Amino acid sequence: MRVRVIRILAALAVILVQLAGPVAGRALAQAQAQGGTIVRQVDIEGVQRIEPDTVRSYLLVQEGDPADPDRIDRSLKSLYATGLFSDVTIRQDGTRLIVRVVENPIVNRVAFEGNERIKDETLQAETTLRPRVIYTRSKVQSDVQRILTLYRQSGRFAATVEPKIIDLPQNRVDVVFEISEGPVTSVEKIRFVGNKEFHDSKLREVIRTKQSRWWRFLSSDDTYDPDRLALDRELLRRFYLSEGYVDFRVLSAVAELAPDREAFFVTFTVEEGERYKVGKVEVKVTLPGLEGENLIDRVTLREGDWYDANALEKSIEKLSDAVATQGYAFVEVRPRLDRQREKKTIDIVFEVQEGPRVYVERIDVTGNVRTRDNVIRREFRFVEGDAFNAAKLRRSRQRIQELDFFEKVSVEQVPGSAPDKAVVKVAVEEKSTGSLSIGAGFSTGAGFLGDISIRERNFMGRGQDVQASVLIGQQQQQVDLSFTEPYFLGKEIAAGGDAFFVQTDRQSESSFDTTTIGADVRANYPLTEHLSQGWRYTLKQTDLTNVPSDASIFIQDAEGKESYSEVSHSLTYDRRDSKLNPTEGYFGKHTVDIAGLGGTAKYIRNRVDTGYYYPLADKLVASVTGGGGYVHGLGEDVKLLDRFFIGGNEVRGFRTDGLGPRDRDTDDSLGGELFYAGSLQLSFPLGLPEELDIRGRVFSDVGSAWQLAEQGNGDVVEDSSAPRVSVGVGLTWVSPFGPLGIDLGWAIIKQSFDKTEILRLNFGTRF
Repeated sequence: MRVRVIRILAALAVILVQLAGPVAGRALAQAQAQGGTIVRQVDIEGVQRIEPDTVRSYLLVQEGDPADPDRIDRSLKSLYATGLFSDVTIRQDGTRLIVRVVENPIVNRVAFEGNERIKDETLQAETTLRPRVIYTRSKVQSDVQRILTLYRQSGRFAATVEPKIIDLPQNRVDVVFEISEGPVTSVEKIRFVGNKEFHDSKLREVIRTKQSRWWRFLSSDDTYDPDRLALDRELLRRFYLSEGYVDFRVLSAVAELAPDREAFFVTFTVEEGERYKVGKVEVKVTLPGLEGENLIDRVTLREGDWYDANALEKSIEKLSDAVATQGYAFVEVRPRLDRQREKKTIDIVFEVQEGPRVYVERIDVTGNVRTRDNVIRREFRFVEGDAFNAAKLRRSRQRIQELDFFEKVSVEQVPGSAPDKAVVKVAVEEKSTGSLSIGAGFSTGAGFLGDISIRERNFMGRGQDVQASVLIGQQQQQVDLSFTEPYFLGKEIAAGGDAFFVQTDRQSESSFDTTTIGADVRANYPLTEHLSQGWRYTLKQTDLTNVPSDASIFIQDAEGKESYSEVSHSLTYDRRDSKLNPTEGYFGKHTVDIAGLGGTAKYIRNRVDTGYYYPLADKLVASVTGGGGYVHGLGEDVKLLDRFFIGGNEVRGFRTDGLGPRDRDTDDSLGGELFYAGSLQLSFPLGLPEELDIRGRVFSDVGSAWQLAEQGNGDVVEDSSAPRVSVGVGLTWVSPFGPLGIDLGWAIIKQSFDKTEILRLNFGTRF
């Protein structure tokens, strides 16, 4: 039995050998064909920091594999791709595969030399090499290009960067970037080719890039920036569209670098095309209850006008706002333009129709690091879940911009999770809202003055305004502390308070000095989008001192202390396009002050201020502004300091406190219980480069102050309600050192006792 089993096993063995022989032979033949041999051993040489197994992990040939030349070549490339090695060799020694590597060094330190315009921190943030990072040549070359890009963005195209590698022990290196910054690469000349209707000088005012001139030493607009050149193309297109050139195109914008690499020559090639006028203008409404004839007055374009793309956009906004006020939340205004090439006119039909019903799904806010989300969200005219309204979106964007917390504000509508939902995305770029300023200046009315102020307009990112300031001048010294919470108790109520100390020298006008110390609390809130109401309570004490013995008897009687407990109420309606530099719109304000709920002063004072601004042409603005007031004593005569003193800035051509009741004997100004002042002014550019920001004006002022209840004998006080009139010219320059205002005024209608002046100068600066 055992013998039989052995014979059977032997027979099976013979069969297996016969079967395996061809397979083994084929494998051996294949191995010889591919690599000549089987790899029995893999040796790693040259490693220092890196483990040999790490090197093996990148190999495509392992022990027991055929020595395939293709796989060995791919293994070589794989090791190079790791960035760990500066050199790699793979060779075969019989059945041994020998891999020899040279490790890249480790960066010990990265330094920058020769950089003055760009700080080390900025360069380090841009480069990829860091201490303890593996050094490679490709990383160095990449960092050199990044540094050069930074300098080109700052206008220095002549900058060069030379990397220096310093070998250290233990396979470490120091990397030093030697930088030659070179001069700023300015724009030497800007030329236009193809323009026939507008001179080169006019088009240079339109674009952002400017030619290098000495007065632009505080501006970077005359340094070459390729991104700004792309903006210039768009600015040119908008300008020509606003002038009626619908077919306008910028064919090319080429910047040529001078051989010395210190200046660029920029050439814009344009095709103006034909100029079009406005043909027929219609408003078609498909909404029930509305007629196009009732909305046509909202369109600013009229038949026969030159076509203006800006006016078209403004008309769309006004039509949208007008329809929205009628209760239509979903409105779409589409202009249909029909170009009549033979007549060179464009017929415009504004189609007002119901838009898609879209609701605000959510409001996303990004980019705010310090500023809290709610500070931005509360400026929106709608909330999540409300009907989407394009007019309210524009108003919301304007309100966020007017916060003046952000360098850039972008508000856009994107589709939401469903067709009837929209997401409003707000992207902001914050800017510094805190300031420490030191000021110096001169005013004809106040003399030389200096001040220091500390202010944070976005305190703790809450939107609160905190300020402390000290002013010291020839005729006035003042200390102010102020705090404002724009959304008191979560409501749209700007509440706050002030504490103040003021000393004023009025010897030259009225032979007395005053010292005032006090505080107030205030609140202001909107009643409608453009109508606001304000309240203020003031508690203060004023001491009238330094009255000479030869001063007016009325001033001597007023010497001493007065205490005030005053409540003020104001209503303001404002439709101006800008509160700081209005060019269009109007405003009106009425203020009532009542004193007598405590204190020694008792009066009621009314004041009205108003203004209207109208653009006559591009940058040519006419304005009519004025104000008037009346103060009435409650159970007593109105006291000296509670009257109106006008002149100087109110009616140019007259000195500060230069018109109104005056003591006949002492020539002291006594103030009036009634006053009015108005101005008709035309503001215009002077034809100088726009970036100088110099504007001229011609004006005519009129005003008067009169009535003195306690004057008694008319022989003692000179008084007249007759109007005083002046005419003059002036200019304003927003200089790099602060705003400068100069007015030359001549009083053409005056009283014999009025005090006049020709020159009025106001200058101030902040550092």
